[in-house]
Amino acid sequence: MLNTPRSRRGMVTAPHHLASEAGLRVLREGGNAVEATLAMAASLAVVYPHMNSIGGDGFWLISTDGKKPIAVDGCGAAARAASVEFYTSKGLSRIPERGPFAANTVAGTLSGWAEAHAIAREIGGKLPLSRLLEDAVWSAENGFAVTASQQELTETKFAELKDSPGFANTFLLDGKLPREGQIMKLKALGATLKRIGKHGPMDFYRGDLAKDVAADLAHCGSPVTLDDLAAHKAQRREALSVKVDGARLYNFPPPTQGLASLMILALFERLRVKECEGFDYLHGIVEATKQAFLVRDRIVGDHVLMKEACEDYLTDAKLDELAARIDRKRALPWPVPANPGDTVWAGAIDANGVAVSFIQSVYFEFGSGCVLENTGLVWQNRGASFVLDGDGPRALRPGRKPFHTLNPAMAMFDDGRRMVYGNMGGEGQPQTQSAIFSRYAMYGQGLQAAVTAPRWLLGKTWGDATVTLKLEGRFDPKLVQAMRDAGHDIEVLADFTSTMGHGGAIVLHPGSVFEGATDPRSDGAAMGF
Repeated sequence: MLNTPRSRRGMVTAPHHLASEAGLRVLREGGNAVEATLAMAASLAVVYPHMNSIGGDGFWLISTDGKKPIAVDGCGAAARAASVEFYTSKGLSRIPERGPFAANTVAGTLSGWAEAHAIAREIGGKLPLSRLLEDAVWSAENGFAVTASQQELTETKFAELKDSPGFANTFLLDGKLPREGQIMKLKALGATLKRIGKHGPMDFYRGDLAKDVAADLAHCGSPVTLDDLAAHKAQRREALSVKVDGARLYNFPPPTQGLASLMILALFERLRVKECEGFDYLHGIVEATKQAFLVRDRIVGDHVLMKEACEDYLTDAKLDELAARIDRKRALPWPVPANPGDTVWAGAIDANGVAVSFIQSVYFEFGSGCVLENTGLVWQNRGASFVLDGDGPRALRPGRKPFHTLNPAMAMFDDGRRMVYGNMGGEGQPQTQSAIFSRYAMYGQGLQAAVTAPRWLLGKTWGDATVTLKLEGRFDPKLVQAMRDAGHDIEVLADFTSTMGHGGAIVLHPGSVFEGATDPRSDGAAMGF
């Protein structure tokens, strides 16, 4: 989608069209890109409840001047009671993936909203938070249509979610699994969003809303308490960056896998592949992914505890060394442990060039499955990524932040273009980012073509048990066979499978032309005016 200079107010994209519409309305009313993204974030928490919630975590990259973005860290830490002893005393050798014991970290996304809203005000934003949450409240109170992905994931995950407190009462309709097109209302969540609009997001951590949330958590059996909520706040962090030909790339620092996203593109560029879509391209970018994931899984976790700095792996010398390990003809034996995840990404750029790349998640689809029935929100299970043994950066300790697959991306081109892009889907997030950016920026594909083109996924996501190299069915069969011959363990999926996640991107060109793209695998839209 292109916007001409005559209508240069801005552009938004999100994986659900109602969220995009909410963001566009804010831009039309004179709001900036940060305010528009807040409106999208709130709407997505309602109309895409299987993917995210205000009971999860969120991360922002916000560029206000075309330079290095501000990184807003809305990640919650493990509860004070969430110790190794807490789990071993209950006969557990690992943290459960569902249920109250998986709801062991503070939900940080609302603190990120608070910090983002403060930044919006710092750059001249004037819309009250109650206005920014208006569309989300309306959808929660009046209803929204169940999407095909919500129907599918409720069906496929119901066996493991049905016993989680509050889940069935909230996400079944008349006691039955929801069907695509049925209207679902989330009135308790709507009431909570109204309270947040009136009293601010930090009411979730320190006000009367916090007391209600803590009571709901205690009723569910979660170890998270009122004291844990009160101790939390978002942080402004330094974004990671790396230079590639023609652009500087930005992504989020630990505890996210933003390092991997940057490394994939920087390593792949060093292979100097001449043409897109052939064996050299696909094999090369998959092998670059393996090298990046090996580093990620060895060093990334809570940034306070990491023994190696991410920046050391973004130097020319280290990237050259790692790129030299890539065999141009043969696949490195795989797998390593993979990380699933379900998430939403949204982006916005306004007429003043303010650019936002935002992502929020509850980790697995429907998170822990625990619904706080009085406040209506789903609590995340991000703390299931902690391990109970050892003392590395992913070992569980009270107050530690869990490893995150979330990572919003941004690029500033030497020619003046500004780009925000991202994707949901656990392991697939950095891989889809590499696909979108490389196809668009390195090989000149149109932005929508780059998002639509067939994708790959090394590892598992969306609850998949396999850790193969998954390819969409639209790849040339000869290329698929060449990849198999090179030693890749290939699994061919449907042509436009949601397993590949929901990507999107916006580019602001010099001369104030906007270009936007949304994923045909999602329910989203790119909108501008």
